[in-house]
Order: sequence, then structure tokens, then C-alpha cells
Amino acid sequence: MASVKMVICIGSSCFARGNSENVKIVEDFIAQRGLEDELDIELSGGLCTNNCPDGPVVIVNDKIYKHVNPDVMLDIMESHFPAKGE
Repeated sequence: MASVKMVICIGSSCFARGNSENVKIVEDFIAQRGLEDELDIELSGGLCTNNCPDGPVVIVNDKIYKHVNPDVMLDIMESHFPAKGE
């Protein structure tokens, strides 16, 4: 599995507009699938990316995702960490 670097903007605008929930989605995704010891992921919070009007913002391997609601966050996780056998 390739290494993934994920930065979730925790600037006040992105955090208030949904990244607080997106952090939980990532944590739950990893825990529910028992992937804590299997994933090669560098997960961090970052400050403002200067994309405030387009937030919440999540950056994965330098690709910027804008307007990341919970459904989009789950799609991002599933695309980078598909279930075994998929």
C-alpha cells in the first residue's frame, strides 16, 4: 500500500464548517476497519490553506479537496484505502 500524507485543515473556518467531523470520520474509518497497524498514513492537522471560501479543505498527497463534507471525506478514505479484496 502506498504511503498517504493527509492534512486536514483545522483553521477556524474549515474546522467550524465541518473538518471537526471529518477528523472523526477518518479516525472511525481506521478503527472500524482495524487498520491501525496496516496503514501507511501520515495524518496531521494544518492551519489555514488560504482556501477559506472553499472549505472545509483536506489535502491528500498534495491534492487539495474542497467543500469536503462527511460523504466526500468517506469517499476520499475509501479511494485511498479500499477494503481488502477490492
